[in-house]
Amino acid sequence: MTSMAPARTQTDLSFLLDHTSHVLRGRMTAALAEIGLTPRMHCVLVHALEDERTQIQLAELGDMDKTTMVVTVDALEKAGLAERRPSSRDRRARIVAVTEEGARVAARSQELVDGVHAAALGSLPDDQREALVRALNTLVAGHLATPPEAPAQARRARERRK
Repeated sequence: MTSMAPARTQTDLSFLLDHTSHVLRGRMTAALAEIGLTPRMHCVLVHALEDERTQIQLAELGDMDKTTMVVTVDALEKAGLAERRPSSRDRRARIVAVTEEGARVAARSQELVDGVHAAALGSLPDDQREALVRALNTLVAGHLATPPEAPAQARRARERRK
């Protein structure tokens, strides 16, 4: 039987990026689990330490929806790593403030994250490592900087109840 699949004319970049991202996320998740964090918790702690930020700002930085952000901050509060406080810049806003223990855990989690990245990049020869990082930075800053707007989903009309 012959294949009816169309011939590829380009490398399947989507597969390569998706696969490496999937494996990298899995390794990151496993490394952070050793200290009781998730990648999202790590992301919130690190970004909240950089500057006074609201949950909405942190959600945008971490590419999280509001519900996921609330659950993540709730978990950080329960663990004693962060707390919601009034903003010093805008009394109407509340920020996510990292506790002293949270800052200590964030420093450790960043070491783990850096280790996962170093191991992945360290598996490449120096010249390939530098070329890969340069190429990815070029894509992120250029052609793939902004995702396209998703088309609006067509909604089915509700059926009238009888």
